[in-house]
Amino acid sequence: MNSLREITYAEALNEALREEMRRDEKVIVMGEDVGVFQGVYKVTKGLMDEFGPERVRDTPISEDGFVGTAVGAAITGLKPVVEVMYPDFLPCCMNQLVNHAAKLRYMTGGQLSVPMVVRTAIIQGRSSGADHAQVLIPLFMHVPGLHVAVPATPYDAKGLLKTAIRETSPTIFFEAAFLYRLKGPVPEEEYTIPFGKADVKKAGKDVTMVAMSTTVQMTLNAAQELEKQGISVEVIDPRTLVPLDKETLLNSVKKTGRLVTVENSWKTCGVGAEIAAMVMEEIFDYLDAPVLRVATPDIPEPMSPPLVKLFVPSEEKIIATVRKLGL
Repeated sequence: MNSLREITYAEALNEALREEMRRDEKVIVMGEDVGVFQGVYKVTKGLMDEFGPERVRDTPISEDGFVGTAVGAAITGLKPVVEVMYPDFLPCCMNQLVNHAAKLRYMTGGQLSVPMVVRTAIIQGRSSGADHAQVLIPLFMHVPGLHVAVPATPYDAKGLLKTAIRETSPTIFFEAAFLYRLKGPVPEEEYTIPFGKADVKKAGKDVTMVAMSTTVQMTLNAAQELEKQGISVEVIDPRTLVPLDKETLLNSVKKTGRLVTVENSWKTCGVGAEIAAMVMEEIFDYLDAPVLRVATPDIPEPMSPPLVKLFVPSEEKIIATVRKLGL
């Protein structure tokens, strides 16, 4: 029987990095302040002490430069885990990610692979300003050749990061600052979580809710409140958006006949839009109501705390959206 203990999301990620670096000497860590400072959120705590500056490398403030270096390292045999501090800085290295990391395997007919992970931390909702609070998850779903992981619990964070490091394709790994102190059960024994396998966080029969990243816990809280009102909610966390576990999502909607998506990114061309289109295309006849979406409005995130509260998803918005289904 697996032995469980409660650790934080950040500690789970640190364990994943440490275990994979011990398992495979080709795994290296790169990024701003990941070594001597041990990471802004201490996810890389102690790694430089154990593995040295050759395998834990502090980089200049140049995402284009160090992500490009990681691509080169990956195609020549290493397995870089790169920290790009916040998603807002990913556009600085889009050429490296979109034109090189995502394409090289295809363009070389499989002769090259790019086994690299790009970790980044969402800080939405902290009044950090419009250029430090963006959730750019859908951008990377759109690019063939990239995997996209969005863990919401310590258990999922560790298991998915270990899988990402072992993959032969590049993964964009979205963490969240709000989750770093979240505690949850994590086995002491070795485990991984396969990509493309959703987790049913809560079973229900009246409506399916698909949530991801920071919206999972608020959706579960909203589901508990809706249960008191006589509405049975099934909450599904895809865990990875590329690959996406379509089978679990579609089977749930076939059962409930209703779907609400909840995400922390913008509504237009968002994750919910893709999932809604998939459901409409593949199982339209099972729907008893229109698909509804909870997302952020299509404006830059404000800095004012009262405006931020209006901007981000919330339990109240989720409950109000479900009530529109007429249940």
